[in-house]
Amino acid sequence: MIGADIFVDGIVQGVGFRWYTYNLANSFGLPGWVRNRMRGDVEVYVEGEREVVEEFIAELRKGPRFGRVDAVEVTWKKATGKYDMFKVAR
Repeated sequence: MIGADIFVDGIVQGVGFRWYTYNLANSFGLPGWVRNRMRGDVEVYVEGEREVVEEFIAELRKGPRFGRVDAVEVTWKKATGKYDMFKVAR
């Protein structure tokens, strides 16, 4: 298992991006969280098998219908194992 801290920039707030990410993570069976950041981007953290996480990131890059993803930055980390579900953080 591996962890991925993902920063997504573009038109990603006010367009349903967090709920898009929530549904996507659940469809891949990945635990973690997503939150809006003050600077206008979105941070996502997931844990899982690297291949599955990479597929998730590829889909995440597509974004929701009314959003636009301009950049995705991923930092790979050791999985913590403390998440058992995916949540939308506020």
